[in-house]
Amino acid sequence: MNTLRNSVRLVGNLGMDPEVKSFDNNRKMARVSLATSESYKNDKGEKVTDTQWHNLVLWGVQANFAEEWLKKGDEVAIEGKLANRNYVDKDGVKRYICEVVVNDFIKLNKRG
Repeated sequence: MNTLRNSVRLVGNLGMDPEVKSFDNNRKMARVSLATSESYKNDKGEKVTDTQWHNLVLWGVQANFAEEWLKKGDEVAIEGKLANRNYVDKDGVKRYICEVVVNDFIKLNKRG
């Protein structure tokens, strides 16, 4: 059961090309957004689609693969964990953000 603690699995489409940063120690980090959607019928019988956006962070080898193979619109399956952080923006306001730190991903569609 320990593998279930703080575990996230999502399947969706990328909302942007990965933004990759390189650090002095030859380590890379990639950020990308992922959209997951589900459809249902409301009380009036109308089809409603609910889309949620998730901020993903990939490090090291995963960031390298993301930079080389992933593009906006690609369908991917990811596995990772939730991480919360905060920062102070340029106006001095403290902001909070929840991200998924990706451990593994699979590209589900073929580039063509």
